[in-house]
Order: sequence, then structure tokens, then C-alpha cells
Amino acid sequence: MKPPNECLNIQDIRFEIDRVDRQIVAAFGKRFEYVKAASKFKTNEASVKAPERFKSMLKQRRIWAEAEGLNPDVIEKIYQDLVNYFIQEELKDWQSKPEDYLA
Repeated sequence: MKPPNECLNIQDIRFEIDRVDRQIVAAFGKRFEYVKAASKFKTNEASVKAPERFKSMLKQRRIWAEAEGLNPDVIEKIYQDLVNYFIQEELKDWQSKPEDYLA
């Protein structure tokens, strides 16, 4: 990985941005694996949605964004969209479990 100040041209910059984006997407994929695994610990739809956890998670991501010099509103929006998608997928996974598994 080449630091930004060592990039010699726009192609170098774009290559490194693509590399970083690939790592971000892979990290989202890993995060999704944990989300799917979490469904086995959920007992009802409310526990899947976990609104208080969602709210506290967004608050923490805003703090992290500010620490990185990023716009916390933008980062919060990204996580709202991402986590809402993951919640919907987790709900599908949770609802597909046999009834005796959910009890």
C-alpha cells in the first residue's frame, strides 16, 4: 500500500482508493457474517431489530467519524443504510429457523 503523499499520479491514487474500497467491502462482508451468526441468539423480532443497540451503535460511529475527521452525518447515514439492510437479512434468517429452534 502506497501512502497518499507517495502517489505519483492519478492512476496511483485511483489504484490505492480501489484497494481501500475493496478492504472496506470485505470488512462489511465479515461484519455481515457476525450479523447472521447473531440470529441464533435472538428470541423474537424485537431482539433482532434491537432499537436501543442500533441507536447506541450509531452514536458510537459518529464519535469515531469525528475522531477520523469525517462528517458524522455522512457516516451515520452509511451505517443506517448498512445496518437496516443487515437487520432485514437477519430477520429473514431468524424467521427461517424451525419453530423449536426459536423457542
